[in-house]
Amino acid sequence: MQKPASEKLTTKAKTRPSPERAKYDFMVVSNRLPVDRCSADDAEIDGERWRRSPGGLVTALAPLMAKSDGAWVGWHGAPDEQLEPFSHDDMDLVPVELSAEDVELYYEGFSNATLWPLYHDVIARPEFHRTWWDSYRRVNQRFADAVAQSARENATVWVQDYQLQLVPQMLRRARPDLKIGFFNHIPFPPPEIFAQLPWRQAIIEGLLGSDLVGFQRPSDAANFMRSARRFLGASVKQQQIHVRNSAGNITHIARAQAFPISIAVDQISELAERPDIIERARQIRHDLGNPRTILLGVDRLDYTKGIRHRLKAFEELLQDGSLKVQDATLIQVASPSRERVEQYRILREEIEGTVGHINGSYDTMQNTAVRYLHHSYPVEEMVALYLAADVMLVTALRDGMNLVAKEYVAARTSHTGALVLSEFTGAADQLKQALLVNPHDIDGLKSTIMRAVELPANESRRRMRAMRKQILDHDVDHWSSEFLAALAETVVRDDS
Repeated sequence: MQKPASEKLTTKAKTRPSPERAKYDFMVVSNRLPVDRCSADDAEIDGERWRRSPGGLVTALAPLMAKSDGAWVGWHGAPDEQLEPFSHDDMDLVPVELSAEDVELYYEGFSNATLWPLYHDVIARPEFHRTWWDSYRRVNQRFADAVAQSARENATVWVQDYQLQLVPQMLRRARPDLKIGFFNHIPFPPPEIFAQLPWRQAIIEGLLGSDLVGFQRPSDAANFMRSARRFLGASVKQQQIHVRNSAGNITHIARAQAFPISIAVDQISELAERPDIIERARQIRHDLGNPRTILLGVDRLDYTKGIRHRLKAFEELLQDGSLKVQDATLIQVASPSRERVEQYRILREEIEGTVGHINGSYDTMQNTAVRYLHHSYPVEEMVALYLAADVMLVTALRDGMNLVAKEYVAARTSHTGALVLSEFTGAADQLKQALLVNPHDIDGLKSTIMRAVELPANESRRRMRAMRKQILDHDVDHWSSEFLAALAETVVRDDS
């Protein structure tokens, strides 16, 4: 019986060998490394070339990397630049090179113009191009080769997300000694939609190279198992999929299970109680004219997020007099996203045109209906916005989880505020005390927004207290430890 992966990952931090010659017991693989290159000005200030990226995945896994003999494999963000392995913040990093053509075909093409819309219920039309698929395979092989060269015997490898779905099978062929986990951060579509993908069988086979395939929701895991049965004829028993070779012999058993991701609750809660951030929240309200109600939307500028539906509902509430611009303001943060992809450029034009129309119709000299912010902000500013907002609007048309909803709840340490949450997000499975809504139903969305605006204080406290308890008990550390423990258990069971 092999040593469980979770046992290896609890070792104390040790002196690391040079990354150029190191071998690792634990490896995380994602499209991007967990660091961003500093600007010239920032580098002069702090003397660092790199800084840790924001985001829940990095927050969850960075402590494991520091404690274990681990490394993170990914692209460093600049095309046509080759870097040697390096260390940053107690993490060893193994860069994978991508050319400008790779970025165009593998990332912008197959990952984000084929898989992303397909996996999000075809809200936008996916495109199927063989050149994109060929690039996707080549880049996935490059990632797999980087891992195979750096992984110690019997190492644990955790592959992240839809850009790298072929890596598990490639790794299993090259290194059958490895323990391989995969986590899909976005939804997995039902077989009826997945059937459109010309390379559906290869994707399923790629994922089944894993010992454990994790998803955000039980329905996503069920969709995957149904697809494995339908397109591969796989034998599926409960959550286990028997993987066979060309001779029909079982090579291993892959397990599919839901592991809903979460956030660094302590970090958000601590920031929400800092006096300077509380003061910043007060300043935000003051700058907006101290309206009675501030509504907030925070999204990447993506067609899956339901921003157009949210703006339409808000405009109609102003139009019919349910809300007045003197009393209510909507802050919409729309972080730039995939701006080289045509669908995203069109979406930005539509959103900005809609905001301009609403403000042109309802703004006064003193009041703005929609404060639109096409920027990314540091976490401190985001927490100040969460504190300033009376109502959080999460109206995604399809979302694997939506961590913004959880961040808003974590920031409301006083148990005030209201969360309007799309039932098509993974977060709706955990935050059942939110005001759940079908964002396609504009009349229903309008009435739910008004219910949130008028929610009695005692009901608000009851709902927020229950939601905060849920995420305090299931934070991002709980997510990562639960997945890795299940992976270790799967490997032990298969070896026994």
